[in-house]
Amino acid sequence: MGARVYLRTPRRRDWRQWAELRALSRDFLVPWEPVWAQDALTRGAYRRRLQRYAEEWERDEGYAFFLFRKDDDQLIGGITLGNVRRGVAQTGSFGYWMGVPYAGQGFMTEAVALALRFGFGTLGLHRIEAACLLHNDPSRRVLEKSGFQQEGIARGYLKINGRWQDHLLFALLRSDGVDAL
Repeated sequence: MGARVYLRTPRRRDWRQWAELRALSRDFLVPWEPVWAQDALTRGAYRRRLQRYAEEWERDEGYAFFLFRKDDDQLIGGITLGNVRRGVAQTGSFGYWMGVPYAGQGFMTEAVALALRFGFGTLGLHRIEAACLLHNDPSRRVLEKSGFQQEGIARGYLKINGRWQDHLLFALLRSDGVDAL
């Protein structure tokens, strides 16, 4: 729970609100995401997504959250701490998205702070990583405001919008002493 937003796990009853926000934001999101499946916004696809989230949570491999505005419980985006690796790594990777009506208002920076508390506190991770496209200035600013340090460029890192694209790599260590924690 933050000042203006809160995170919680996705539920079946969120499907309509999620599908409507994703549909409304499609043109805004497509340049930054993998190609959407033909049935991406259907109830069946959403149920499969929830099943995958539950399985990843059970295996301690990934943790998906929806982001809600506190004053009206409006779904505004999502954040995932995925690719959790234990053993000598104790690390995970952030991925996030914001609905177009809510972009640029500082909500994601607050959500990242909440997710960092979960990752470093609840999960006891040592390192959290994130990546963004070279030209995704808003995402880069969120990461920098959140204390992440740029570590380099990964060539052809992820297949985004149908093409293998270079990404800026960022990381934050628990020992970095982030104020949000």
